[in-house]
Amino acid sequence: MSTTKTNAVNASSNISNWTPLQRAGIFVFLATFAFAVLLAHWGMTVEDSLAYFNTARYLRGEVSFGELRAPFPYRVLVPALAAYLPGDLRNTFAGINWISITIAASAIALVVDRVGGSRKQAIFAALLLIFSVPTFWYGSYLLTDPGSICGRALFVLGVVSGQPWLALGAGLGATAVREENILLIFWLLAYRRVPIFPGLAVLVAAAGWLLFVRWHLFSGLPRYVWVPSLWTVWTALHDGRSLLSIASAAVIVIPLAALGMRNSPGELVPLKSMLVLMSLPPLYAALSVRIDGRAIWSLYPFLIPFAVYAFGPRADARPKQ
Repeated sequence: MSTTKTNAVNASSNISNWTPLQRAGIFVFLATFAFAVLLAHWGMTVEDSLAYFNTARYLRGEVSFGELRAPFPYRVLVPALAAYLPGDLRNTFAGINWISITIAASAIALVVDRVGGSRKQAIFAALLLIFSVPTFWYGSYLLTDPGSICGRALFVLGVVSGQPWLALGAGLGATAVREENILLIFWLLAYRRVPIFPGLAVLVAAAGWLLFVRWHLFSGLPRYVWVPSLWTVWTALHDGRSLLSIASAAVIVIPLAALGMRNSPGELVPLKSMLVLMSLPPLYAALSVRIDGRAIWSLYPFLIPFAVYAFGPRADARPKQ
């Protein structure tokens, strides 16, 4: 395999606008803002989040197996981390989500930085995630979405910065958080972004993890199947709360991303195929179960890097080498 096919970007993308000390400062800056945004719903449970909370409680031995509800226990990594870390379970779970959002925002900022964006554009990208409606509304509920978004953001960073091992590791970790992220590893192999044998090894490891969780760790849960139906779609079209949630997640980021795709650097082109691929699971879910703004929120790592280029000409901050 040629170096051209393996690397995501050219050498110019490895030059950063920030020193390591500045990066650390930006991380603290973003963590502070993220904490302020998430504080409103810190550690709360509602709908799906109660199922994830009960999974963590089960792993701590606080509830019986009968309290679990598929498919939520299969997304075990974040509840397991919360369960095995010391301290109050609600605070620990919410704290993991806070760190996940902060890392995701930092990774998205670095994506923009690596493709030639200015410091202002990079900070804007991070703040688009932190100050979004779904981050405010869902971020510190006891959900696995922040962990998944974190994994996706690190995956994108690995791709655009030409670090295949970061992309593979992020894809594997994201799959352990939510099963649909295994598609990211398929993407790496399909577009020849990683050597074939290491890529296949990680894909087998991801699939093996999903099978282990489903058939060994949580075997015996009632079977669940998501079956598309017209009744589900009809009900969704009359669910005002769900529609409002989806609209609030989409109304800023999607139009900005659509505009930004015209002016964005060529290094971001791979994100378009990622976006199409990772839109398939929420689209299928929309035909089968009730969805909300989290379906759009999960796509932010692929949308926000385009959104910062919505206005003005393409900004190439650094000369090509």
